[in-house]
Amino acid sequence: MTIPAMPEFIETDLEKLAEAEGRIAVLLGGEGRLTPPARRLDRLMKGALKRFAESEAFSKMKPGEGVDLGWPVGLAAETVQVIRLDRKASVEEARKAGAAVGKALGEKGALVIAGGHPKVAEIAFGAVLRAYDFTAHKTGDTKAKGPIRVMTADPKGVEAEYAPLAALADGVIFARDLVNEPANVLTTTEFAARIKEMEKLDLKVEVLEEKDLEKLGMRTLLAVGYGSESPSKVVVIEWNGGQKDDAPLALVGKGVVFDTGGISIKPAGGMEEMTMDMGGAGVVAGVMRALALRKAKANVVGLVGLVENMPDGRAQRPGDIVRSMKGDTVEVINTDAEGRLVLCDVMWYAQERFKPRGMIDLATLTGAIIIGLGHENAGVFSNDDTLCDAFLKAARAEGEGAWRMPLGEAYDKKLKSRIADMKNVGGRPAGAITAAQFLKRFVKDETPWIHLDIAGVTLPPEETPLAQKGATGWGVMSLNRLVREMLEG
Repeated sequence: MTIPAMPEFIETDLEKLAEAEGRIAVLLGGEGRLTPPARRLDRLMKGALKRFAESEAFSKMKPGEGVDLGWPVGLAAETVQVIRLDRKASVEEARKAGAAVGKALGEKGALVIAGGHPKVAEIAFGAVLRAYDFTAHKTGDTKAKGPIRVMTADPKGVEAEYAPLAALADGVIFARDLVNEPANVLTTTEFAARIKEMEKLDLKVEVLEEKDLEKLGMRTLLAVGYGSESPSKVVVIEWNGGQKDDAPLALVGKGVVFDTGGISIKPAGGMEEMTMDMGGAGVVAGVMRALALRKAKANVVGLVGLVENMPDGRAQRPGDIVRSMKGDTVEVINTDAEGRLVLCDVMWYAQERFKPRGMIDLATLTGAIIIGLGHENAGVFSNDDTLCDAFLKAARAEGEGAWRMPLGEAYDKKLKSRIADMKNVGGRPAGAITAAQFLKRFVKDETPWIHLDIAGVTLPPEETPLAQKGATGWGVMSLNRLVREMLEG
């Protein structure tokens, strides 16, 4: 990844504007009025900034948008980037303004003239997220991006305000890196090792190996990985920052490091993107990292099921029957519907061991959710209105699209099996709903639960406001906010 490690918040120094190199970004309100630093910049530019602020082009700009004025006279900078942002701008608009800087960031960095804007920390957060680029496997000219320096009226205050956002950015970027990694690098063993490294953040990490999973009876999870050379694992990540006796919130992630579809093999076209089928586990790991870095005053446990779904002589077959940890039997109709087989065992284990106050699972589970919601929203399924409403509120506040979908007993008939307790698929109609309905069978009546189908938002085909094309880290911000508002008060 190539991102600036940490924005630098500095005192406003008008004398340094002329000599600043690279990019200067200046914030202007919708009325185009120049702040004192902007007026100084305008004088150096011989009035060019004021002329642009009074132009029709500026009046048509949306909040958070930026326009480049190239090679400005009177400055060492190559570009002055004019960003429209009112003082009463929303958090989403402030982050978009920062993203305009991050997207254009070059090796010489950027100087942001923020003055006394009340959302400077959010601007910096947006800049860092949008500056992210995954270059770990490029051997050509991949020059590091320069620093982001922010001139502000209160650098120490803004730095303190940015601290929890820095932890959140680290968690989002950790999740993005995991999703972007190819499967020959991010094996189940490597994934577990990267999580294990987070013990230095005071997280408690336990890796359950295949022999442990066999003893626990996680045979639906184990069956998915029979055809792979990579051993199946479950990793348990505990953060105990709350009261000792408080039950934790459980986050459960699907971690299929590569999904060929198994014996029900996928078409070749686009299969390379199945490196992202561990996106749910990546988000869980990113959330746990962010909580630890900001020392969240809450108890949260993350559990990820790590497997690889490959076709070989040992792979499970359509028609096989496997027994879950719960004890229910599942007729495997399609080996490409493997994520629910992983999740059901880990979800049951989470409830048996931790007795959580609530449980949220995340999975790139179905193509059907993309047909229904596209790449704009994750599908949200829940058995508890209070928990669901709290999550949807958090997602709206963070600008992460989420849409509630239905559950109902009428869908259960699609999962009936002639020879087992249930089938693992219910056919094409309502595919995302029947997948959620399958998982619901492994949720205890007393457990508030949300299932997030993130297939469409994990690796969208186009860039998003805060991410270039590639992994988004969707969900880390929303879940972090949910923990803060629901558990930390």
